Amino acid sequence: MSFTIYVRMKKQGRRMNKELSPVPFVLEQRPETVRELLTELTRLGVKDYEERTDEGQLLPFLTREEISGQAKEGKISFGFHGGNRAEYQKAAENALQCFEDGIYRVFAGDEELTGLEERIPWREELIFTFIRLTMLSGR
Repeated sequence: MSFTIYVRMKKQGRRMNKELSPVPFVLEQRPETVRELLTELTRLGVKDYEERTDEGQLLPFLTREEISGQAKEGKISFGFHGGNRAEYQKAAENALQCFEDGIYRVFAGDEELTGLEERIPWREELIFTFIRLTMLSGR
């Protein structure tokens, strides 16, 4: 049995006000906690990466909209950093640690989920939003 969730992914900055379309993710089962949600999404990400690597498609194509959006930020990138095999266990540990460290935040609808063992407040048409916080550095 599979379960579909919808996720918006945002990066803090100028484009925060732009409404992003939710992306569907098909999970093996409905996650009950934030930990389950993050590990299952990580599993899908590793699986997708490995499939692209196995097919020889290491660099995804960029659409004109993606190129235009990235150009406004000052850097056009495929988001690819090497051809190493992904390790699910390390990737999951990293995703959980980044959540605990506040590198990104997760919202279920308008409600922020703050702990790994927090139960997900399931309701009709729930959309998750992930916001990656950019660390600033300066002199």
